[in-house]
Amino acid sequence: MSPPGRSTRTRRRPDPALLVATGLTALYATGVGGRPGGAVWATAYDVVLYNLPYLAAAMACAAAAVRVRTERIAWSGLGIALTLSAVGNALRVLAAGVDGTGSPSALAAGVSLAGYVLLYVPLIALIRVRVPRFHTSMWLDGIIGALGSLAAGFAFLLGPYLVPSPGHAAVALTEMTGPVTGLLLLAVLVSVGSILGVRLDRTLLLLTASLCCVCVSEIVLFALQAADEYRPGGPLELGWLVGVALVAAAATGGRDRPTPVDAGGGSRLGWRLLAVPLACTGASLFVLGAGWARPMPTVSAWLAISCVLAGIVRVAVTFREVRGYNQIKEEARTDELTGLANRRALLERAKRIVDAASASRPAALLLLDLDGFKEVNDSLGHPAGDDLLRQVGPRLGNALRAGDLLARLGGDEFAVLLPDTDVDEAQALAHRLRELLRQPFTVEGIRLHVGVSIGVATSPVPAASMSELLRCADVAMYNAKNGQEGVHVHIPDPVTGGSGSDRLRTMEDLRTALTDHQLVVYLQPQVDLRDGSVVGTEALVRWQHPTRGLLSPADLLPAAEQAGLMRPLAETVLELSLAAASRWWPDRQIPVSVNLSAANVTDLDMPSKVAAALLRHGLPTHALTLELVEDTLMADPERGRAVLADMRRLGVRTSIDDYGTGYSSLAYLRHLPADELKLDRTLTADVDRDSRAAAIVQHTVALAHDLGLTLVAEGVEDMATGAVLARLGCDVAQGYAIARPMPVDEFLAWLVDAHDPLLDETRV
Repeated sequence: MSPPGRSTRTRRRPDPALLVATGLTALYATGVGGRPGGAVWATAYDVVLYNLPYLAAAMACAAAAVRVRTERIAWSGLGIALTLSAVGNALRVLAAGVDGTGSPSALAAGVSLAGYVLLYVPLIALIRVRVPRFHTSMWLDGIIGALGSLAAGFAFLLGPYLVPSPGHAAVALTEMTGPVTGLLLLAVLVSVGSILGVRLDRTLLLLTASLCCVCVSEIVLFALQAADEYRPGGPLELGWLVGVALVAAAATGGRDRPTPVDAGGGSRLGWRLLAVPLACTGASLFVLGAGWARPMPTVSAWLAISCVLAGIVRVAVTFREVRGYNQIKEEARTDELTGLANRRALLERAKRIVDAASASRPAALLLLDLDGFKEVNDSLGHPAGDDLLRQVGPRLGNALRAGDLLARLGGDEFAVLLPDTDVDEAQALAHRLRELLRQPFTVEGIRLHVGVSIGVATSPVPAASMSELLRCADVAMYNAKNGQEGVHVHIPDPVTGGSGSDRLRTMEDLRTALTDHQLVVYLQPQVDLRDGSVVGTEALVRWQHPTRGLLSPADLLPAAEQAGLMRPLAETVLELSLAAASRWWPDRQIPVSVNLSAANVTDLDMPSKVAAALLRHGLPTHALTLELVEDTLMADPERGRAVLADMRRLGVRTSIDDYGTGYSSLAYLRHLPADELKLDRTLTADVDRDSRAAAIVQHTVALAHDLGLTLVAEGVEDMATGAVLARLGCDVAQGYAIARPMPVDEFLAWLVDAHDPLLDETRV
């Protein structure tokens, strides 16, 4: 185990090829300044020992080509170049002799030149891997770097030999193969730096340092030879070997997936990208200025002029890129359809304003959602809907202050960000905006009226952050739409501090509740109005929230519907209800009623799930009654009827809940397979005082009995109502006059001494 506080990451072992190349270089360095005695040893020293680091580095490159597939061409080319250089060195020494007095052979020169030429391949290949797509500014940066470095190189490094001072002979360009090749390689390195900027990764940094050692060594070698001061075996020989060791280090550190340089459509700005091109342009100007004071090669002037011209073109391209970048940036913050700010712009501005909001300088957000917009799209088509959306901005703009921001979030949803605005001002503005939007719009020659629901939220209270402000406004808008209020201000829940009432958080809590067994069922008895016997019980879900206490269906059902959890919620309630029924069924065969959602009624697997649940709890099919409201069949009536028919074939009873509150009750009674009707409390509440309500109940009872259905009266809150319902022919009663919903254990105790308080009142 590693000591506390130490990293447990395994350190990478040095590569053998790197160790060999470095060790051989160090070994060769011990002989710098003096060779071992004897021609054989001296030859072995210069031919074998000097070139072994090349071969070791070539092996490291071969291993990197296998390991890093994306850079295979680069490392393979570099390995071949090193091998050719080693062979060329050996041939040169053998031909010229250890003392260097002989002339190198053409074969040695050709092999060495081939090795140099191959050095360009890995550089180009590595750049191609790191830059997936070149654009104009990259090409120009590379050209500027190459031209500027060549201009300075020819002017100051090779210039004294091409255009010598008086009394010295000029050196022909054809005799300067070594330094020219090195200078060209150096120009390629500068070009690479121009393209990538001052941000080379480890591999490129080591390779750049390596090739710089080679280039500098070549130029220094030429200068010493031109001055007739070069002596074999001096410290200069180490320049090439140090470069070879750096190549081995770069190969051993190659990554499997090099990070590509972003070559997207954005503008390439910043000192890291412009440092090298600017330096090369400055060097070219210096070359042109120095050319007035001292003679220089003509090629230097032309290279410098070309570099400056390329720099001018680069400035034009940069200007175009900046303009394009600003245009893209503006478009990214603008809604394409309406020309208003979009969600991105709103969030960026809101974050700044909310962060600066305080009690003395509050901020507000209005969230607007058009009512009836879908009908416009469905009736007149999407072009008409788009035309309507485009008219919203101009209509609301005159009612806003200069610092307010109107944005379209998407669809028919808009937002207004109000800095330095308290809740009263925000609410007043929301009402003004609502009145403006309630005025008719003219779309394709047709006058249209649309409504709007507006949610209002403020910061720093209750929303302390931008995301909270948006959520609070969304909750307020949702409440305004559901309550048909028009404008609703988000007011924190005093129990939960404002955040617990957020329906988004409630949905997430409900997901946890389904898995953590936080849901329970309460049971409300149903009694026969003829003899007072308990003939059933309805299971009503409750949520035992860990922080908010016991929550009713009114708190959890909207969240379940919004989160798409109605199906798992109903299945959980079914399991809890059947588990409760199994506790009393051996002694009292009282069926339990469970409510179904639309998701369950249209679930073709629901009959098999119900059968499996009954089997698990050891209950017969007539121990369960499934309740549904008429609206649950509206989405897919045929499929719903098929599912309910399968339930009845199993022997499970079905009940139509809240009868009398729908829009097509009689039509559904004709086709819907059901065993009982449950009269809604709105029909039974005043039956003892309202003769019209009594007449409706009486005829509904007759209709149900003629159809072979049992009639259950809900909402029986007092004995007088129960007595009237019994005289009108209702079969079963359920309500507070009998018993309130109670936990399972209390229901079991209630069953032991159950006595119907309505019995004496209802007997005739």
